[in-house]
Amino acid sequence: MVEFQNPDHWDTAAQHYEKTAHPFTARYAEAALARVALTSNSRALDVAAGTGALALLAARTGAHVLATDFSPGMVARIAARNRPNVEARVMDGQALALEDASFDVVFSIFGVIMFPDWRKGLAEMARVTRPGGHGVIATWRERGAATFLLLEQVRRKLFPGREGMVMPEAVKALSEPRDFARELVAAGYRDPRIEPVTHDYMLDLAALAEPDTLFGMSPDWTSLDATEKDAVIAEVRQMAGKRKFLPIPSTALIAVAQR
Repeated sequence: MVEFQNPDHWDTAAQHYEKTAHPFTARYAEAALARVALTSNSRALDVAAGTGALALLAARTGAHVLATDFSPGMVARIAARNRPNVEARVMDGQALALEDASFDVVFSIFGVIMFPDWRKGLAEMARVTRPGGHGVIATWRERGAATFLLLEQVRRKLFPGREGMVMPEAVKALSEPRDFARELVAAGYRDPRIEPVTHDYMLDLAALAEPDTLFGMSPDWTSLDATEKDAVIAEVRQMAGKRKFLPIPSTALIAVAQR
């Protein structure tokens, strides 16, 4: 089992993820929410919700939101927010314990793309979407985003002969809109609309004082020895120059499809 498909990995990473990744992915969650209409009468599902970037924003509309994730640690972070219209449950997105056609909108923001059987995950999303409802899915472009994208760029420059981090299969399979649309139709959706959305991840150079905390979720970092890590840090500092923050442009594809 690869690390990102292990719930124990995400249990351990939940607090760090909430602090570092959640604020960034929330920007894409906002873009996803802007593409559908939720009201206080809506039932929304967030599949592989992480620490709830989408679910918590969706709850502001008054909709009833069910946030699911296979990591108890992630689910606990959402439940701790104690939002009255957000329910958080541990659940495998490849086999949702939910009735057919039971949600108006089903979201997965950088979640289903991590599944071993991501096609089954998409099909499960479609199954629980009511006729006329919508599925909203976000994926990264092929080389990822934020610190993962930065490390990939630095690795190719400093260690060109070294194999890099293996991205989830779905990230490569869905990184082009035409392929993404075809997979959504195969899953049971129709009329997919897919748009790129780019935001800068602003890397605080002060965080380089604790690089294992900053980069520790990436195999492109953990596979390095101490000398190589020092070289990476030096390269990042050189890229930033005199800036206190290094922008890392990160592009996602956001798809909206109808059931």
